[in-house]
Amino acid sequence: MSSTAADVLRLLTVRGETLAVAESLTGGMVAAALTAVPGASKAFRGSVTAYATELKQELLGVDGGLLAARGAVDPQVAAQMAAGVRTALGADWGIATTGVAGPDPQDGQPVGTVFVAVDGPSGAGQGCTDGRKVEALRLNGDRAEIRMESVRSVLALLLRELASEQTRNERAQDTERNGGF
Repeated sequence: MSSTAADVLRLLTVRGETLAVAESLTGGMVAAALTAVPGASKAFRGSVTAYATELKQELLGVDGGLLAARGAVDPQVAAQMAAGVRTALGADWGIATTGVAGPDPQDGQPVGTVFVAVDGPSGAGQGCTDGRKVEALRLNGDRAEIRMESVRSVLALLLRELASEQTRNERAQDTERNGGF
């Protein structure tokens, strides 16, 4: 995981971009993984650990109606958390985790249900809706394992989106250099 965090921070630093993190079930573990990397302050702006459902609305701007209707463990909630932390902390990229680590189900969702999200400056890659990308995870293991895999998954998602965006930008530059053909 630390190599993924280091790769994310290296790419962001090279690009002159920044990252903010919104966490629920991971309780600060994503931020801890990032800040364990020397030089993280060049790209990492900060994090919001919104463990309580109402804080997702109050601090991150997640729609209260959505939270009331679906609960905190929902793909749209994850997407809104990523967008909200990006805006709140003034970052180029926002990532978020929400889910159920156990021991009990939550909001009608079984243990191991996790949603990770990325919100980026150009729609964060292919397959995005509303400029965001969300992945649904069904994780096995105990509470600690589910939380660790959630951290790994959100960092891996961001790394893929950063690489995807870089590839798109390189293709656009090639097209421009070649006269649009």
